[in-house]
Amino acid sequence: MNAHIDAVRVAGTPDGPVPVVILGVDGEDDVLPIFVGFDEASSIARGLDATDIGRPLTHDLTLDLVEELGGRVERVVVSRVEEGTYYADLHVQTPRGEEVVDARPSDSLALAARTDAPVEVAEDVFEDGRRAPGTFDELRDIREVMEG
Repeated sequence: MNAHIDAVRVAGTPDGPVPVVILGVDGEDDVLPIFVGFDEASSIARGLDATDIGRPLTHDLTLDLVEELGGRVERVVVSRVEEGTYYADLHVQTPRGEEVVDARPSDSLALAARTDAPVEVAEDVFEDGRRAPGTFDELRDIREVMEG
């Protein structure tokens, strides 16, 4: 299923604030929330905004390495969920052909945000985690939280 990063927000939980990436899925009203770490959420937001902070952060460096070695991020697939943990496949075109790399969804989405690579979600993963979009309307955008 074709998807896109709809928002990066921060949810309040009993254990404190937790960032959540909201994936919209083409042709669906519901969304797929994926809870991530603050560093990854910030990196995804920076990638979406094309913010350059001077020196490369980890995701910028990773992308630079892929490109310097002749590769290109082709697409990201959120492929499965096991016991509440999401898994993703990072599809990279290399001089040797396409390689599929196991990666955390947060890291994969940070790279997709920097490259405009397509994002996909396996249908069973979406069905398992789908939520009404209004559930996340009241959450603060990660950018607001980062600014203080």
